[in-house]
Amino acid sequence: MTDHVHDLRSVREATDRLLTAVAKLDNAALAEESHLPGWTRGHILAHLARNADALVNVFEGRPMYESAAARDTDIERDAGRPLEEHLTDLRDSAARFMATTEPDQDWSRTVELRNGITDLAANVPFRRWVEADLHHVDLNIGYELSDLPEEFTDREIAFLADRWSGRPEVPPVALVASDGRSWRTGSAGDPAVTVSGTAAGLLAWLAGRGDKGASLTTSGGPLPELPPL
Repeated sequence: MTDHVHDLRSVREATDRLLTAVAKLDNAALAEESHLPGWTRGHILAHLARNADALVNVFEGRPMYESAAARDTDIERDAGRPLEEHLTDLRDSAARFMATTEPDQDWSRTVELRNGITDLAANVPFRRWVEADLHHVDLNIGYELSDLPEEFTDREIAFLADRWSGRPEVPPVALVASDGRSWRTGSAGDPAVTVSGTAAGLLAWLAGRGDKGASLTTSGGPLPELPPL
């Protein structure tokens, strides 16, 4: 089973990195565009805070969000706040999330996330780590995919490769990092396409970030198009 204690330490570290970086911004910077289409930096920070509270709901057996519309409304409501309000909300919501993980509990139990998706409670800390570190990159403030911890990149590539496994619209794909590490994704069968490049480049393609795979090389066919996340 996933080492949730280790992942919770990683969540703390990622949150600290995020807060330190965001504290250097100003109100005007929060209103500027992020790497996510249609979202300012303020939208991302609002989402991160509300996601922490949503994961508290998950641990406590409530629906993750009241509804998709309510989730979107909350993000839009909070996006335009001043920097200090965002920082306070990020710290407080992160603290609430961490506090919910502290009591003794069954980490092998199944919990429900958004859209009927279920997972083991032990995997939720990694999901929060993904939110904190990947959205830090999305802020477009100098933290890049290549700056992500190597462990994070490896695990997120594996997670996303598994997500696209068995999808008939994605051909069988072999993923090969420049240091020799490899993964597999797409539909069943021998890989029809091999996609090669840096681990950061592979993550960019799988997650729809950065250059979205433009730096990768392929053999056996063109770079496949992935479904939206």
